[in-house]
Amino acid sequence: MTVHHLDCACMCPFGGRLLLGSGGLLTGRMVGHCLLVESEQGLILVDTGLGTGDLADPRRLGRTFHAAARPRLTPERTALHQVRALGHRAEDVRHIVLTHLDVDHAGGLGDFPQAQVHVLAEELRAARARATRGERDRYRPAQWAHGPRWVEHTVDGDSWFGFQAVRPPVPALADLLLVPLPGHTRGHSAVAVRQGERWLLHCGDAYFSHREVRPTGADCPPGLRAFQRLVATDNRTRLANQERLRELRREHGDEVRLLCAHDPADFDRLRVEQATTAAN
Repeated sequence: MTVHHLDCACMCPFGGRLLLGSGGLLTGRMVGHCLLVESEQGLILVDTGLGTGDLADPRRLGRTFHAAARPRLTPERTALHQVRALGHRAEDVRHIVLTHLDVDHAGGLGDFPQAQVHVLAEELRAARARATRGERDRYRPAQWAHGPRWVEHTVDGDSWFGFQAVRPPVPALADLLLVPLPGHTRGHSAVAVRQGERWLLHCGDAYFSHREVRPTGADCPPGLRAFQRLVATDNRTRLANQERLRELRREHGDEVRLLCAHDPADFDRLRVEQATTAAN
């Protein structure tokens, strides 16, 4: 399967190097790393970033997200624009596989109304209930008010590199898997995509910096560590899953490549590799 790396949510939070470990003194840079997968079953999006509906009505993102993330809302960043720029139509996107339903991951759902939207059932229940103040901030029902074609997945399936409860969200595609990684949200998941002889594991918000999954141990800027702890629904489980990801990288780094949703260093490296491969 051919995989394209898209940045669908540019954000510039205050805090700079203290928060992110890189960037300027006052502001940092975060990406919204989404994947566009060309498959025999049509195009598949892994996460959607921010969408055209968010640009048309920025208020639907909520004050908390605007204040914390300081998003740069430009049409060129939307998944819809980038899908079209690659020569495809919106209706060519047959499936959307979500790591979770946070505001900066689900904003583009309305741009692909014909796609089936795959998500863990626990995540969809949490998003609909919005039972806590934090969940009322992170989940924005306006982003799915159009009535997506939800496909809910339960936590069961086969083992994959020691991770249990894995399920192919698209039954005809054994090379695309949901790997539950709760903690950041109740139904947070990673998405594994086979690319050639290796797997890409999109870890969503299971971590925010590549430094956190170094095989030799975690190294996280203090501001970013505090932010992740603040927004996690189950921080103990989140940290345990980070340790499992470090172990995966130590033992199977030649078979599985990890990436997360918001680290610009990972995104930039993968985009360069993508361009180099295309040029050759």
